[in-house]
Amino acid sequence: MTNATSKGSLACVGAGITLGSHLSPLARSHIEQADVVFVGVSDGVVELWIAGMNKDVRSLQQYYREGKSRYKTYREMVAAIMAEVRAGKRVCGVFYGHPGVFAWAPHKAIQIARQEGYPAHMEPGISSEDCLYADLGIDPGAFGCQHFETSQFMLYRRCIDPSAWLVLWQVGLAGDQTHKRFATGPAYREILVDLLAQHYPLDHGVIIYRAATLPIQSPRMEKRSLRALPEADLGMADTLAIPPARPLQINAEVRARLQALDRATIATP
Repeated sequence: MTNATSKGSLACVGAGITLGSHLSPLARSHIEQADVVFVGVSDGVVELWIAGMNKDVRSLQQYYREGKSRYKTYREMVAAIMAEVRAGKRVCGVFYGHPGVFAWAPHKAIQIARQEGYPAHMEPGISSEDCLYADLGIDPGAFGCQHFETSQFMLYRRCIDPSAWLVLWQVGLAGDQTHKRFATGPAYREILVDLLAQHYPLDHGVIIYRAATLPIQSPRMEKRSLRALPEADLGMADTLAIPPARPLQINAEVRARLQALDRATIATP
């Protein structure tokens, strides 16, 4: 670790999902007081809105290119952010949703900044997950909720509980191993459906979800059968929410042990 002698610092904040309604007062304060603001959000309108809060706002979208590895893009973002921190500036990174959810660059930039001795921290924001719970009326405490990035779910063996909700993020990128594409096609989703069919019937209802990013928009909440998923029009921002397919299974052994413990506790003077 090096000891930073300048006043450089880093704060990564979340802009939330919907323009104008999700930004916290603390996140806004970081944006307004920063010397440099880097913006990685989903919509040019959101960029313009944030640009009105600081005189030096720089878009991170310039690093994306079709056919370019996203990991190379993320490393370039981190390099740009850290160059300003090392120059002794108060830097604020503003990211879509929550800055720590499906966001490699903020985590990496904070890690490097701390290793080099600079103050660095993350402020949470409203994520797509939060919007999903609200829009679809899901209480994760009712049946439980499992979350996976779709390609990771496909590439690794995961234990699935069909009595809980299953949420697959970035379903439009299902099966991508190149990290260079912004969407994959129906043939890739056929493989996903084959995998899910090991746990769910093909006529099981699923929901394609996309949160609204502008106040004038409505969230996408498209219901279809699992069988019909491959032909859906899907992008990086789309999420697949799969409701429970079977009831919760009672664990009689644990219930009996707990009841015996309750009786013993009550009987103890």
